[in-house]
Amino acid sequence: QVQLVESGGGLVLTGGSLRLSCAASGRTFSTYAMGWFRQAPGKEREFVAAVSWSGSSVVADSVKGRFTISRDNAKNTVYLQMNSLKPEDTAVYYCAADTGRARPFPYEYYYWGQGTQVTVSS
Repeated sequence: QVQLVESGGGLVLTGGSLRLSCAASGRTFSTYAMGWFRQAPGKEREFVAAVSWSGSSVVADSVKGRFTISRDNAKNTVYLQMNSLKPEDTAVYYCAADTGRARPFPYEYYYWGQGTQVTVSS
C-alpha cells in the first residue's frame, strides 16, 4: 500500500515558479515509478512528467524545458519544479505511483494523491 500527499501548489503570476512535492509512504518507494499529471476544469487528466526508480525521466512536450521532475529516495519524495509558468498550466496537479518504468498514461498508475491546485494568473 502506498499513500501519496502532494504539496506546494498555489497562486503565481505568469512567468513565476513553483515546486510541487509528493511525499510517499511505504518502504518500497525507491522501486516505484512516479508520475505527475494535471487536470484542468472540463478537460481530461493529462501527463506532465514521470521518473523511473532509477531516475530516468520523461516529460510532456507541453512543459519540456520549463518543468523538471526529480526524486529523493531517501526522503520518499518526488518533486516537480515548474518554471516560466503560463496561464494554461493552471490545473489540479496529481502525483501517481506504480511499479515498473516511467509511463505517460494515467491508467498505468495504481496509486494516486488527492491533488494540489496550481493557478497561474496573467
